[in-house]
Amino acid sequence: MYPEHKLVQKCLLKIEELLDWGDSNSWHNDMFVELSERIQQKTKVLLSPVTLKRVWGRIDYRSAPSITTLNTLAQFAGFQNWRDFKNKNLIRQSTGISKKINANLGIIMLSASIMTIIFISFYSLKGPEEAVNIDLSKIVFESRPITHGLPNSVVFDLDLVGITSDSIHIQQYWDTTKTIKLRPGQKQATGQYYFPGYFRAKLLVDRTPIKQHDLFIKTKGWLGTLDYKPIPKYISAQDIFTNRLSFKPQILTEIAQNEAPMNTTFHMVKDFEAISGDDFILESTLRNTYNDKWAVCQKTSIVILGTKGAMVVSFSIPGCVSELGVMMNDVYVGGKEHDLSGLGLDLSTEKTIVLEVNNKQLKILCEGQQLFQGQYHESIGRIAGLRYRFLGAGEVLQSELKSLKGEASIDFLAEGIAVE
Repeated sequence: MYPEHKLVQKCLLKIEELLDWGDSNSWHNDMFVELSERIQQKTKVLLSPVTLKRVWGRIDYRSAPSITTLNTLAQFAGFQNWRDFKNKNLIRQSTGISKKINANLGIIMLSASIMTIIFISFYSLKGPEEAVNIDLSKIVFESRPITHGLPNSVVFDLDLVGITSDSIHIQQYWDTTKTIKLRPGQKQATGQYYFPGYFRAKLLVDRTPIKQHDLFIKTKGWLGTLDYKPIPKYISAQDIFTNRLSFKPQILTEIAQNEAPMNTTFHMVKDFEAISGDDFILESTLRNTYNDKWAVCQKTSIVILGTKGAMVVSFSIPGCVSELGVMMNDVYVGGKEHDLSGLGLDLSTEKTIVLEVNNKQLKILCEGQQLFQGQYHESIGRIAGLRYRFLGAGEVLQSELKSLKGEASIDFLAEGIAVE
């Protein structure tokens, strides 16, 4: 361990208490991605999910964190910088109290021994409390969406036999603020979902997950959203699809009149004929149609949703590539730490972008030129959804997905709104 390891662990503990996301040992990749985004919002410094995993010990890495990383973590925890954190948290080796304790150590130890004997004698007379065992095979934790499309409510069916804790929750997905509190013996609960996706719901007892299952919220063909928070505005497939995915003029006017930065997204979430998220080609022709005010960078993202993870690739004009990143499930490459100039494109004109993934190796190409290459380790699982996200607004003129290990091929725009 490096010299300041104990202090770093103390800082991480303060962050965990601040987030209230439960035991960090159970955090998965999406949670580190969310933490990276929150840290950047608060401190204006990007610490990649990979860096955070290293600091939290989820990736084997024996070197000490850089001073930039330590300063950023300390600021996120509520301190001015790492020096401020150390000054307020260092354990002083010798104080007046510690000197008194050392001078009377013999008396303290004798008193502690006597109290221990008295406690053991009392406990032996009382008898040990009966241990509580929960038979997980008898616990029922299931879910079913009420309808198709978005927004959607989900009914959770439960049998909490043997659970008497007053801390029972359903965590709807990785965001721990989206939880449902249960009482012992409760048989049903409902949750609200505003975006489509492939989620993992957990049953927590005393903050510990005891059961979990996957929950699939699908779309009926393509769905458009104006990503207002906390509730998006939905645009049906009939209103976004002609021979391409695009928003009508009145929607573009609403976007232009919004004073705050706004993302818009085209979603397609469904069963994709068992196409592997680790071996596929996605060919997309895109155009960013809004570059006024806060959307000058024309940031555009392609998101691949998998049953075990996700892939996010972002593009912008060349002058904004420092703000870009490529997330390949468990591997994140950020523009603050890497040269992503290849992902700087003028998307005010149509560009055909190809994402090719072969045995967990990603290649990004545009009109025959390779823009990026990277590799990840943890499988994304099978493909469960696509998203095209624009800062401002954009169009999708082609969206074709092919499997590299079979004949499966889907041309989503050719099928139009009939895709179910």
